[in-house]
Amino acid sequence: MIRGAGVALALLAACWTPVSGMAASPPPLPPGASAEPLLPAQIAGWSGDDHAAAFAIFARGCQAEPPLRASVPVPAALAFVCEKARRLAGTGPVASEAARTFFERNFSFWRIRPTGSATGFMTGYFEPEFQGSLTRSDTYPTPLYGRPPELVTRMPDDAWPGLDTALSAARRTATGLEPFPDRTAIETGALDGRNLEILWMRDPVDRFVLQVQGSGRIRLPDGSVTRLVYSGRSGHAYTSLGRALSERENIPPAEMTMDRLIARLKADAGFARDLIRLNRSFVFFARRDDLPAESGPIGGAGLPLTPLRSIAIDRTVWPYGLPVWIDATLPDGVGGTERLARLTIAQDTGSAILGPARLDLFVGSGASAGHRAGLIRHAVDFTVLWPTDPGR
Repeated sequence: MIRGAGVALALLAACWTPVSGMAASPPPLPPGASAEPLLPAQIAGWSGDDHAAAFAIFARGCQAEPPLRASVPVPAALAFVCEKARRLAGTGPVASEAARTFFERNFSFWRIRPTGSATGFMTGYFEPEFQGSLTRSDTYPTPLYGRPPELVTRMPDDAWPGLDTALSAARRTATGLEPFPDRTAIETGALDGRNLEILWMRDPVDRFVLQVQGSGRIRLPDGSVTRLVYSGRSGHAYTSLGRALSERENIPPAEMTMDRLIARLKADAGFARDLIRLNRSFVFFARRDDLPAESGPIGGAGLPLTPLRSIAIDRTVWPYGLPVWIDATLPDGVGGTERLARLTIAQDTGSAILGPARLDLFVGSGASAGHRAGLIRHAVDFTVLWPTDPGR
């Protein structure tokens, strides 16, 4: 162990290139957003974080090839640092102090502020677990579909003449691309008879929650568990049902939690059907029975997520693999609050995660994680660690 740590420190020292966050070039941003340069010493809580935990995640790679959901390309400088971290991790465990120095020497630090706001905005998500079956029955009548083979996902540079620019996916036909059926069309039979069903769930509310979270565990009647990962979506715009219910029933937004939304939907099947159909986006899944039970779900980057260390970002603004320092005071899930100031890694994305300082924090798996995730709608300091030029 000591010998491995010594090799790691020697390799790390050979890779270090001193930089100044104040002199480095800022990351590219959409119009109106701003980036304030910081030094690590100016970031409250930075020195006390468990940088080894963040480094271990970062060293697994920027993204899988290909990722589950395409994002802006990983910059060459970030890919260079990811590879450097992978090599360093291969020599043995990296201590927290060495990991902290690695991040300080290979990145410049930029506090991101979106247009018209002094802070970013954070929500939370989780990996739910539901009961289900591989065969249809009266108990499990709601189908979950695999990705249709004709579904084409729009890449960032794709131009689709004649189609709505807001569509993120389309259907390939003999005469070209056309909009894919939306949720209502799918729920009323657009995919019937094609053997796309991969399992069956209790009701559309469970399916809605699974689709919002983007991954999940299904406990089958024999007690075994199958894992589900995101495999695409219909391409239509995402609509927040929490916001829709808040407006429809005059519920203050601060009181509209995921728990409250689900309870309302579960209480009235007809109401649930109509409200859920306001969200025209429909998500498809793939089964991954090879994933270890203790492993986190697979995020958009194609890599396992880690509770309270993995975040989802706007994939049209930021690449996967980017380290992001977050600082916010959040509900702890048991009636109190706690400050969460730590280094996270961008490993996922989501249809509702839009903007340069917008993030979704992966809270964990199961009901307690889901309860806490549903409470998070808070301001956050969003500080990006942007890679320095490897040639400097």
